[in-house]
Amino acid sequence: MRPNDTTTYYDEIDSPVGRLRLVADAGGLCGMYFEVESHPTAIEPDWIRAGKPLERVHRQLDEYFAGKRQAFDLALNPHGTPFQLAVWMQLRRIPYATTINYGELARRVGNPAASRAVGAANGRNPLSIIVPCHRVIGANGTLTGYGGGLPIKQFLLELERRTVHGDLFAA
Repeated sequence: MRPNDTTTYYDEIDSPVGRLRLVADAGGLCGMYFEVESHPTAIEPDWIRAGKPLERVHRQLDEYFAGKRQAFDLALNPHGTPFQLAVWMQLRRIPYATTINYGELARRVGNPAASRAVGAANGRNPLSIIVPCHRVIGANGTLTGYGGGLPIKQFLLELERRTVHGDLFAA
């Protein structure tokens, strides 16, 4: 993509968690959406379907699902409020196969009393998996809310756990 390009590209790929829609502009990847999602995003009429601008994303997601990638190295351009962007930045700092709770995420954002606001920002994360909002759990250790649904959240956490513990192909 050219730096001054205002075109939005998209592609759809199959993955172990279902079909994923990838969306990018000149600034980088700005969205990755599940087939069934709590905040669905429609394809806009001026978007161009093109796999080439998103090849690197495809490759890194394939590596992640194969247990060969623990961090993504992609240009990201999520669109959100300054608070949402701050929350999403902190999500990227949660280590692979590690979980934290919403209170801890609020503390890391610099506002320990903002657990609910952090939860709302987490729920609006447009780059699930790549910006790992699945690594945030309830204070009591339970899985709570996920845009793609709790079964996908559980799958991602188990994939990471199995990768780290060397039992990637265990049931």
